[in-house]
Amino acid sequence: MQYIEALTPPVVMCIAFSLMIRTLFRNQGGANAAKEDAAAEAITVAATPTQRLARD
Repeated sequence: MQYIEALTPPVVMCIAFSLMIRTLFRNQGGANAAKEDAAAEAITVAATPTQRLARD
């Protein structure tokens, strides 16, 4: 029975990792992509003046 105890954590982590990767792939693109792109653009625009001031 020790082999079951030894194999349980890796199997559970493998299943959890697979589900996480599946979720990441499913959430890319589609309606969420526009929101994420807009948020990234807003962060970039907000950071740009700060970076220019730091260079001067």
